[in-house]
Amino acid sequence: MAEEVLIPSSGKITSQLTGSLLAVAFLTSFGSSMLYGYNLAVVNSPAVYIKDFYNKTVLSRNGTGLSGETLTLMYSLTVSVFAIGGLLGSLIVGMLVTRFGRKGTVVNTTVLVFIAGSLMGFSRICGSPEMVIFGRFITGIHSGISLSVVPMYLGEIAPKNLRGFLGLVPSIFIGTGVFAAQILGLHELLGKEEHWPLFLSVVVVPTFIQLMLLPWFPESPRYLLIEKHNVHATITALKWYRAKCNIQAEIEEMQEEQRSLSSVETLSVWKLLLDDTVRRQVLSVVVINIGMQLSGIDAIWFYTNDIFKNAGIPEPEIQYTTAGTGIIEIIAGLIGCFTIEKLGRRPLMVGGFAMMGICSAGITLSLILQAHLSFMRYISVCCVVGIIAGFCIGPAGVPFLITAELFKQSHRPAAYIVGGSLNWLSNFTVGFVFPFLQMSAGSYCYLVFATICLFVAIYVYIVIPETKNKTFMEISRMFSKNEAVLETQGLIHVDQLKLKKMNGYGGVEHASLEFDSSSSVP
Repeated sequence: MAEEVLIPSSGKITSQLTGSLLAVAFLTSFGSSMLYGYNLAVVNSPAVYIKDFYNKTVLSRNGTGLSGETLTLMYSLTVSVFAIGGLLGSLIVGMLVTRFGRKGTVVNTTVLVFIAGSLMGFSRICGSPEMVIFGRFITGIHSGISLSVVPMYLGEIAPKNLRGFLGLVPSIFIGTGVFAAQILGLHELLGKEEHWPLFLSVVVVPTFIQLMLLPWFPESPRYLLIEKHNVHATITALKWYRAKCNIQAEIEEMQEEQRSLSSVETLSVWKLLLDDTVRRQVLSVVVINIGMQLSGIDAIWFYTNDIFKNAGIPEPEIQYTTAGTGIIEIIAGLIGCFTIEKLGRRPLMVGGFAMMGICSAGITLSLILQAHLSFMRYISVCCVVGIIAGFCIGPAGVPFLITAELFKQSHRPAAYIVGGSLNWLSNFTVGFVFPFLQMSAGSYCYLVFATICLFVAIYVYIVIPETKNKTFMEISRMFSKNEAVLETQGLIHVDQLKLKKMNGYGGVEHASLEFDSSSSVP
């Protein structure tokens, strides 16, 4: 009988954090997740220069420049086409991870970054605004894939007591990407007119480093065993990622999950939505992914400069103050990463969304009262910082981790398609609706975000169970209707049955039940 000898989760995280696990988490996040954050913020600083390039190019082609409305439309398309590409990437991620594997998808899709970087980098030389727009679209596709596949890969290679820690590493790098774009966009660095093509295309550097190193690391053991039936490769991968543990116990847990699947074929999104056994899990993924974007974080990021300006910060210093919020994002992400295995997933999400909701209401209050009370301007700055910190502590990364944990191997890719597509659609919706919402509701528009944040916090608290330090099979049983029936009815003859410990997970099969003759009725 195999027994699990993993060090308990109550021990230090570093006791089982091998160099291979840490290296893969950093490589995948550095070359993929960080680019998402970078591309969110990269177009803000050179906006004037890009518009000027568009106008001059059209003027040289047609002899007449662009009208103000057309120029704004072209720049808006440059910004928003990133989200359209992200939606497309999230829709094809299921097909890619099934065909190429988790690591294989990360490696193979690096070609998209090199294509996009080349298009944007040479756009001015070629005199082509279309190259900038198409390059942004392709980076969006890569980010849409990365936001799903990186947490999926890390969630599958991590031991159960480190899954939360490794699962939040990508969110730290997303904040790092935003901060990198803010710093490089300063006028002293790449914020000059002659440097904007380089500023857009510098994304190829981290991806090149990833491409050189990541192929040397193994594929996800769960993918190798459950979907590829390659036991030898699974053992090799587990030995690579584990220090001192009984890998036989992990293999048996994977085989238990494999036996529980009616088919190891990857489910389509339609079949996932029709599957009654995972309805609560699907609803939870829908709520937290929509809530993540409708929390108003994108609107806050977009209007940070205006809020700081209203707070009386001198205009030349606003860019440095805004860059300072990037440091807050990284610190908050680190706090979430290093506390998730101690506090759990639910407290970080509930606390993060609740903090965002309270601070959103605080912004409304401060904007209404700042005309009468001058100190309320500084309250609004504190609320902005609170919203960003609350988001990065939990809601920024935990939803992607939870999506991996709530589903078995056959359901996981389709679940990421659902969560990822809703995430990008909600992102696009906020960007499109918020200006109109602000015009109609004024300062009260932030109350909409406050309501959504508090609703999601309540939903997570009531519906989603804690998944900390649990195997995928144990999490699946927590949602099982049959287990709920067993818990309510109880075992009538509990004193007549012995439950054999199976693989250290307490799983119950027909072979694990036997009558105790010593306690049977004569």
